[in-house]
Amino acid sequence: MRGSHSRAVAGLVAVSVMCFGSALAQQVRALPAPRIHILNPDPNAVIPSRTVAVVLKADGVDIAPAIDKRPGTAHFDLFLDHDVTPSDSVVPLNAGGIVHLSRGQSWHTFYALSPGPHRLIAILVSSDHVPLAPLVADTVKFTVKPKR
Repeated sequence: MRGSHSRAVAGLVAVSVMCFGSALAQQVRALPAPRIHILNPDPNAVIPSRTVAVVLKADGVDIAPAIDKRPGTAHFDLFLDHDVTPSDSVVPLNAGGIVHLSRGQSWHTFYALSPGPHRLIAILVSSDHVPLAPLVADTVKFTVKPKR
């Protein structure tokens, strides 16, 4: 009797673990893929100033400072009139046209932009400054046309 009781308990434990594991796997699969949105400037905006405010939003990932090494976190990097670095490379520091928002901020202001067309790419990068894979990016084009 004792052996059959032990087998029954072991069977219940195994079924419980399988059900819990299956539910956990479904939750993990149900997480949305990270997405990024440039909220400002609007696509194809004509900006009447050489100062351009950028506002960003991300879904499916926690935005955190780069020093926060938790899984599931990222921060924004901006590429103004600059191509995105290769997806398996660290985004370079002190490179013209690249801005690291590594303190976890979701905004940046560009000052004294030259008049004319510009392309802004925002990407999500991990705490080690490597773009998330697959690449999570948004792009807007805008024109700076200061008032005369």
